[in-house]
Amino acid sequence: MDILFFIISFFASIIGGICGIGGGVIIKPTLDLAGLAGVAAVSFLSSCTVLSMSAYNVGKSFAEKSAVIDTHSGTPLALGAAVGGIFGNKLFSFLKLGLGNDAVAGIAQALCLLVLTLGTLIYTINKKRIRTRSIDSVFACVCIGIALGTLSSFLGIGGGPFNLVVLHYFFSMDTKKSVSNSLYIILFSQIANIAVTLLSHTVPDFTVPSLVLMILGGILGGIIGKAISRRINSGTVDKLFIALQTVIICICVYNAAKYL
Repeated sequence: MDILFFIISFFASIIGGICGIGGGVIIKPTLDLAGLAGVAAVSFLSSCTVLSMSAYNVGKSFAEKSAVIDTHSGTPLALGAAVGGIFGNKLFSFLKLGLGNDAVAGIAQALCLLVLTLGTLIYTINKKRIRTRSIDSVFACVCIGIALGTLSSFLGIGGGPFNLVVLHYFFSMDTKKSVSNSLYIILFSQIANIAVTLLSHTVPDFTVPSLVLMILGGILGGIIGKAISRRINSGTVDKLFIALQTVIICICVYNAAKYL
């Protein structure tokens, strides 16, 4: 069964590396669908995988001096995402422990992800007709980062498709630039999310082999995803992104019904 953790994280991270969504938005609902672990364990494993994949991609980009990260807006966004990562972690813990019911937490995550992904799909299809903005305020960047970090941490998905929508609409970034900045934001939010989990001693039960295989799959998938991303244009990334969102919506509907 542990090999399934590797397979899911590997292919999810390939797609995540190409689209700049971290892979968690695929890993989380897919693991929920497969029923391989509890809600809290899946969120933690997904976060660890996304962290490993984003760390590799961002580190590699800076090492090769090929990063297209807009540090003026990207760094305040990333720092805000780190703060949001703490908020999202606490929100999930409150929901799970406060209500004492994994199913309720699972339903909340599935429905929230469903709504966000549906909205993102609608935006992506119509984005050529949407007038974008160019926010320059550091304070606004931090606030937006907090919102993104809170959502990604609560959902256990890293950043998800909505990172790309926010970066396109508020900062007029094209797809390729959004991908790099999205992974940069994901890296900070997941560091904070996992750090809070470790420091608060709320790490859920999981098997060590599953964690090792998922991290390995995340890194290997990130390597392949980055290589593919260099060879395709923004239009192809957009088409893959739309197809991916459609699949995620279907999985979220099924998961919500299952928990109900």
